[in-house]
Amino acid sequence: MAWRDWEARPGKQVLCRPSLSRRCGGGSGWGRSRQPGKPSLPAPTTRCGPRSTARCRYQAGGGLPGGGEALAGAGGCPPHSGCVVCPQDAALAPEFLAAAEYSTLPGANLEGLLQRLETVSEEKRIYRLPVFTAPFCQALLEELEHFEQSDLPKGRPNTMNNYGVLLHELGLDEPLVTPLRERFLRPLMALLYPDCGGAWLDSHRAFVVKYAPGQDRELGCHYDNAELTINVALGKAFTGGALYFGGFFQGPPALVKPLEVEHAVGRGVLHRGGQLHGARPLGTGERWNLVVWLRASAVRNRLCPMCCRKPDLVDDEGFGDGFTREEPATVDVCALT
Repeated sequence: MAWRDWEARPGKQVLCRPSLSRRCGGGSGWGRSRQPGKPSLPAPTTRCGPRSTARCRYQAGGGLPGGGEALAGAGGCPPHSGCVVCPQDAALAPEFLAAAEYSTLPGANLEGLLQRLETVSEEKRIYRLPVFTAPFCQALLEELEHFEQSDLPKGRPNTMNNYGVLLHELGLDEPLVTPLRERFLRPLMALLYPDCGGAWLDSHRAFVVKYAPGQDRELGCHYDNAELTINVALGKAFTGGALYFGGFFQGPPALVKPLEVEHAVGRGVLHRGGQLHGARPLGTGERWNLVVWLRASAVRNRLCPMCCRKPDLVDDEGFGDGFTREEPATVDVCALT
């Protein structure tokens, strides 16, 4: 991950110097998904040893990373360099580009945006649309497999998945995910989820999960350490493994008739981080998905989404768990309960 500093710009701050991060005392810990009704999970480990997980991790400086710079070239790749994993606009699906562009227009509204998305569930506020082109998914998969087969140290994607890749370890946080969040996802999520901090997404945790025979094959019901989540299927050929969704974790249990959503390569599923969900068992083949936990310090600074308490912050590196010391504008977390 490339380090930058915070510098002032009119009306906002821009990430420009090494940021610190912090963690929260309720057991949210490092990159954690939580299973409802279960005690805090044990400390996660990398394939090279344990990682520290005490308290809620925080990124210093507060405010929103400014941006809107072109995806190509962000994080060090020159524009039009032809880098196969930096998503120039040609790597993004036309439907995704159209939805994101509409979201930035004066007068854009939810009704207009929903005409450009597939509404999977109006009640659960789950949406789907193409995000990446098939050639880009293939190119990214090749990079991921090269990294997986290398001798470089590798951490677990989160505390529930054992196989996959953390994108910052692959060097793709800055050139891929940060511009994707700032330029495209933030305006789109601002219309879809204004009560969940959609307009204030200022950090993320991005990873790829892998399901295969002899490895992880399914994922139990849980909710994410995120205000919002996007889950994009990258491939390969597989059967089974559908996502299923229940109710919101703060509401009454609602898994009697869960909603199932099939994967399609290049398509992304958008949902609230607190929406209970899991993955059905893989049938055949391999399934790789890019998951981005989108975080808004304006929301989580007031209420940790994992322990549902005021976060107790300690220093850490990078984005940590998305908390900040200096709060940006806040949203009403009561709307989330």
